Amino acid sequence: MSEPFIKPFTKAEMDAMRAATRDEEGLKQRFWDKLKRVAGKIPFAEDLVAAFYCATDSKTPSRVKLILLGAIAYFVFPMDAVSDFLPLLGFADDAAVLAAAITQVAGSITEEHRSKARETLGEFSARQA
Repeated sequence: MSEPFIKPFTKAEMDAMRAATRDEEGLKQRFWDKLKRVAGKIPFAEDLVAAFYCATDSKTPSRVKLILLGAIAYFVFPMDAVSDFLPLLGFADDAAVLAAAITQVAGSITEEHRSKARETLGEFSARQA
């Protein structure tokens, strides 16, 4: 039988992701740092930023926050299952993790979160122009 394309996370990788979600302020900073570098390169940027705004909204239920923060931590975690440096494939795993998380909590991501995400990405584009 052939080896699977994506290997399961090691214990060290899982521990690092758990630590990242416990350090919410550090996670926020790493999120914005990485997003500034890659926003124009990923087709799911609006969903990602909307998920971020939902996860940091005080009105969002804790369960939803945990699911979204886990997906966001995976996005910022430097040791993905598929390296972000690979053209076309690099962010595929990030998109899949985010899509799975959003599917679980779609009703919690509001139009306000999406509008704020579009505004933020528009500001990023304006700065880069």
